[in-house]
Amino acid sequence: MLHLVYIGRYEKAIDNFSKQVKESFYHVPTYAKAIKIIDKIREKYDIILLFEQTNLQKDIPDIEYLRKKYSGVYMVLVIDSLTKEESQEYLKAGINNTIPFEASKEAIDSLINFQKRRKQQKIKDLQKKGENVRTFKLPLWKRCFDIFFSGIALVILSPLLIITAIAIRLESKGAVVYKSKRVGSNYQIFDFLKFRSMYTNADKHLKDFNSLNQYQIDEIEEDIIWGEATPEFSENEDEIVLVSDDFVISEEAYINKKTKEQENAFVKLENDPRITRVGRIIRKYSIDELPQLINILKGDMSIVGNRPLPLYEAELLTSDEYIDRFMAPAGLTGLWQVEKRGDSGKMSADERKQLDIKYAKTFSFWLDMKIILKTITAFVQKENV
Repeated sequence: MLHLVYIGRYEKAIDNFSKQVKESFYHVPTYAKAIKIIDKIREKYDIILLFEQTNLQKDIPDIEYLRKKYSGVYMVLVIDSLTKEESQEYLKAGINNTIPFEASKEAIDSLINFQKRRKQQKIKDLQKKGENVRTFKLPLWKRCFDIFFSGIALVILSPLLIITAIAIRLESKGAVVYKSKRVGSNYQIFDFLKFRSMYTNADKHLKDFNSLNQYQIDEIEEDIIWGEATPEFSENEDEIVLVSDDFVISEEAYINKKTKEQENAFVKLENDPRITRVGRIIRKYSIDELPQLINILKGDMSIVGNRPLPLYEAELLTSDEYIDRFMAPAGLTGLWQVEKRGDSGKMSADERKQLDIKYAKTFSFWLDMKIILKTITAFVQKENV
């Protein structure tokens, strides 16, 4: 499902896009609120960010910030008209394309189809990357253990799997199992399986998020002066105060906020309106992950390994520094999930990457057994891994 996120306040344009877009469409007045939505969507190649043109001086810093934070997101400037000089400035800041405020259905469809083709190209680029790196081969002992463990687990858990499938189907329409593209060892791309825990039109429920407190920047609220402000934004280290389109914030608080965003890019929403009642239960007890036993039986994954990544995240880790992370099997559970138990959710992104690399270089039968035992202990304690 493609997500179109519109940043702006021009009601006529918003109405035009919302009526003509069949995919998920969400509009917010500021880029700060758009960030909360974008961070929730794990696959950034499924996003088209529509940025409403206002004035060059205000728009450029905001666009540059978004481009720096989301290097792979497709950004489209929604315009009335542009001069040649303005076009160059917007392109330099990070805009990929433009579309009129009153765009026709054909123009919008063309934009959506281009983004879908763009995602397919990214898949080909990652596959090509995998061909160029040294090939990881799963040890025979690990493959035999995976087949034995996943086969036994599927048989023992079959009543639970059947009951879960029936419950999902009875509560809401749609496929019982959800598929998404993930990148595993050797940058191999496969269909990652999970029980569906959201409504089939889940993305339409994004509009309900306006009423959720999680969309407010409350973690630094005490440092923000809310209200109308001069519409400019600066990251100059010599500045003491930073001014955005709807708030003023001290430079120190802004830096702290950016650090928090980088350390924890994916924010979970409380009372997410997209999740079904069955979905809440199966997520709480990790039952939604059980279809991955089929991935393991097929050879896409292993019981223990590094968690397979969405395309966007995997492409950010194609430098020599992180290639070793993909020289290990994709796993149902792994080292960082059980390392520093109870505090793993507070690990920085870099700490998790380093633990993935550590596992790739040092994994063994006994390390796998240790991780499995820790995972079972965590499950009994009803903690997410």
